[in-house]
Amino acid sequence: MKPQLVFVALIATGALIASHSSVKSQQPIVVQAANGVSATSSPGAPVAAAPNSSAASPEAFVIAIRTLEQIKSGNAEVLKRQEATLQQLDQLQQAAEELKIFSKRG
Repeated sequence: MKPQLVFVALIATGALIASHSSVKSQQPIVVQAANGVSATSSPGAPVAAAPNSSAASPEAFVIAIRTLEQIKSGNAEVLKRQEATLQQLDQLQQAAEELKIFSKRG
């Protein structure tokens, strides 16, 4: 029975590696300010608002909103993939528990 358990463990490991390799890492999107101030901070750090932000054009806000919507849709896709991975892990756990039960019987 032990070779079968090792075989199932190898299949489970392969499935986990395959599911994690399909996940794409996303780089943060940096949007340049409309007033021409260049960003010198790191991409992950928050940028302080410009003192004259009321003079920003409406187009800049539209671009920022579209960018945020793209990020939101990307996050939703990542959450869907994570949910699918969690379901696969639950199924693998159930299969492993069944194998434990069957191995104790025989």
